[in-house]
Amino acid sequence: MKRREFIRELTKSGCALHRQGKKHEIWLNPANNRRTSVPRHTELRDTLCNEIRAQLGLKDRP
Repeated sequence: MKRREFIRELTKSGCALHRQGKKHEIWLNPANNRRTSVPRHTELRDTLCNEIRAQLGLKDRP
């Protein structure tokens, strides 16, 4: 999955960028106060996207 597409999905789900690091960004889900890092690769594996969704407390993409 393209990183831009995944970031749009996170934003649409109510998550927000918390802070930026050198190689990762930290995203926050304000509904449950969960945080996780998202790497700055142009292409993200689907399994990694599912893990990030689970860490943020979001449902898996259909």
